[in-house]
Amino acid sequence: MRVHFTEFGKVRFISHRDAARAFERAFRIEQLPLAFTLGFSPRPKVSFGLALSVGHESDAEYLDFELAEEIPLEPLAAALSAALPEGIDVPAVVALADRAPALQEAVSAVEWNIELTVDDEVTGTPMITPEIVEHRVEALMAAPTLVLERVRKGRTASEDIRPAFRRMTVLGPTEGGILVGVELATRPMSVRPAELVAALGSEFREGRVRRTRQWIERGSERLDPLAADPRIALEARAS
Repeated sequence: MRVHFTEFGKVRFISHRDAARAFERAFRIEQLPLAFTLGFSPRPKVSFGLALSVGHESDAEYLDFELAEEIPLEPLAAALSAALPEGIDVPAVVALADRAPALQEAVSAVEWNIELTVDDEVTGTPMITPEIVEHRVEALMAAPTLVLERVRKGRTASEDIRPAFRRMTVLGPTEGGILVGVELATRPMSVRPAELVAALGSEFREGRVRRTRQWIERGSERLDPLAADPRIALEARAS
């Protein structure tokens, strides 16, 4: 099964692990017949997609789980929503084809809406205009390279993160800043929204950040994770 869920409001301040625990609790409340791994310490067969950073909201989060026996699918989304904390909602659950690729391996692009605010200690003013952001966006997207220093396993390495930037658009002003829409590749490297904001200028800060889409790309196809490997579609194709 693949679950599509959203995170909004105060729940955005819980960790990825806390969100996983919330789902584990919801599965117990609903007494789902989860399948378990074999071995000395069996674990339920539940796997999450790309982690969502603390403080970020999302329209598009996903997890997969395996059942030991079939159950009615239609009421499951509403039942899980009722069993989860306020702010986490499940719009849909679909049955997956056997051996469907894992989400973390399959998702190749994500879209974000990122609110830019400014540090008035740097700029001398809290004001920011769409024109300023447009200029920065155009310069970034025109740059052939964008080298960033990252610390990995205690070592600092320089990486060119420019290939991850696919699209960036100024969407307009918000109450506290300027909203930009961004599409980032997840392979061969991923870029965090905070890194993108820093790349636009040292005076910019993250405001509200929301993940809006995740994409699975196969050849020329661009698929929502719910539509990528549905059980019925693949079984029909095989027959």
